[in-house]
Amino acid sequence: MRTVHLAALAGVLAAATLLAAVDLTVGLGGWGWLVGLVVAVFGNAALARGLDRAGATSVGFANGVTLTRATLLAAVAALVADSFATAASVAVPVVVLSVPALLLDAVDGAVARRTATATAIGARFDMEVDALLIMVLSVFVARSAGHWVAVIGLARYAFLLVGEAVPWMRARLPFRYWRKVVAATAGVVLTFSASGFGPPPVTALLLMATVALLAESFGRDVVWLWTNRPAAEPRRAVTSPAGTGPVHRSAERL
Repeated sequence: MRTVHLAALAGVLAAATLLAAVDLTVGLGGWGWLVGLVVAVFGNAALARGLDRAGATSVGFANGVTLTRATLLAAVAALVADSFATAASVAVPVVVLSVPALLLDAVDGAVARRTATATAIGARFDMEVDALLIMVLSVFVARSAGHWVAVIGLARYAFLLVGEAVPWMRARLPFRYWRKVVAATAGVVLTFSASGFGPPPVTALLLMATVALLAESFGRDVVWLWTNRPAAEPRRAVTSPAGTGPVHRSAERL
């Protein structure tokens, strides 16, 4: 069995171990276990498949950090899913697990650059973990702050969905670090909102500001794609996500 396959299996086992720890600490129902394991299995399998197709012989340190984030994401997703089936509050464990997942987002890219192991697969995996964590947190916060908050998590997936129907929306985008800043801001604001520490008016204001930032960032990209549509390339291949490398396509938009 290839090393990447063993690493994927180890990642699933690590996620299962973390889910068991969460179960022992705060309790986790059947839905939580199901969602957590599905996220873990899908994430690790996707990374292993990508690395296998790229001919990689090992996961690498940077991808190992991202896998750690994916493991934390699986636990967060499990808690959020379980919150729909139980009246117990899971805000504290959700925040406790989300904070290191967000902090490590600044580590995997730095490790990849420092060790000269940055790859398109690793960058895409990092982006998908970011996007899904934001989606999960937005669903959790939407229960208390209003359904409109889910727009924060749905924005990127809506952008990709439109790209499936509109060829020029899949064209190559120029590098813009601001995308990464907006994504990080969304994660921080959602985690703060999930904690329930802030006064409702302040939380609502921060969430609305986040929606505005996303609208500006996505809107600017849509305008650029429309303006440059004659030169659009309808290819679907992925190289590196927004904020992680020199080449960007709308399919990689976070």
